[in-house]
Amino acid sequence: MELHLKRRYHERGTNGTISYQNQLICECIELPWRNNKRLVSCIPEGRYRLIKRMHQRWGLQLAVVNVPGREAILIHPANNALSELQGCIAPVAKCIAPGVGNYSRVALERIKDLAYPALDAGEEVWLVIRSCQL
Repeated sequence: MELHLKRRYHERGTNGTISYQNQLICECIELPWRNNKRLVSCIPEGRYRLIKRMHQRWGLQLAVVNVPGREAILIHPANNALSELQGCIAPVAKCIAPGVGNYSRVALERIKDLAYPALDAGEEVWLVIRSCQL
């Protein structure tokens, strides 16, 4: 399974859409691009494997693995990238400003409902991150 995240970069945050087979699942927010610096930047564009990982604060989550120069990147709920993220990806129902969205927990459930059954069946799940072509 391959999910696609298409990004738009802004000074105060990165907004995107996550889709599967050209069908929109949800939107997402991330930190601005700051040269992949730990804790203050979104991760580089590329193709990353997703796995299940238990997190003490967020419970069972999707983790983005093998990110160059980074670790512990999760897909978890947040509605404001600058105040709630440290490099992770937050699904949201709707982006309402750069790096700001709403109904993050609802959007996360949409991704989990799609990815968890595939992972439970032994399938690999991938996230392909690219910028939007305007």
